[in-house]
Amino acid sequence: MTRTVPAIEAESYLIIRSLVDTSALPPLTRAVVERLIHASADVGYLTDLVTTEADLERGRAALLAGAPTVTDVTMVGAGISRPHLVGDVVCTVADQATAEAAAIAGITRSAAGMRRAFAAVGHGAVWVVGNAPTALFEILALDVRPALVVGIPVGFVGAAESKAALRASGLPQLSNVSAKGGSPLAAAAVNALLYHLAE
Repeated sequence: MTRTVPAIEAESYLIIRSLVDTSALPPLTRAVVERLIHASADVGYLTDLVTTEADLERGRAALLAGAPTVTDVTMVGAGISRPHLVGDVVCTVADQATAEAAAIAGITRSAAGMRRAFAAVGHGAVWVVGNAPTALFEILALDVRPALVVGIPVGFVGAAESKAALRASGLPQLSNVSAKGGSPLAAAAVNALLYHLAE
């Protein structure tokens, strides 16, 4: 499916490129950086983002092949462009069974949601965390072999630390160094890969 870029979006990208020089970045990295700046109006993502082109290529290939996309919260899934997504979006955080599992294990619902999602999808998924550092820590605690982990949780308690742990894990990943992030940014990163497929 092809994608037509709306005029206002095209103008936004011209403005972004007048503010920061992204021309030296590899194609997918540039797409993600510019999409994050577009979604946040924060040009700091040019230097805050940490990933490799190879990791993004792996994630892109998985999305193209129909791998499931696991999200930590419903808002992340709601922000992902469904017309360009082949596989399912899996988010179990709002399930009653997740609440019960969290209470029994003494962990957050976000962490319990990751456990339940992993039991459902297994290996090879694209994991997307935009809200809860505990969800990202849980992914690292599980024996998850992902196509890509997008780890951009936001906040002052555990966010930067969880992203640092993700980078240290050796898993294919996209993260940022600072405490900033959030569900719209995590969805935007996935959309950058999906739009790259469609354009």
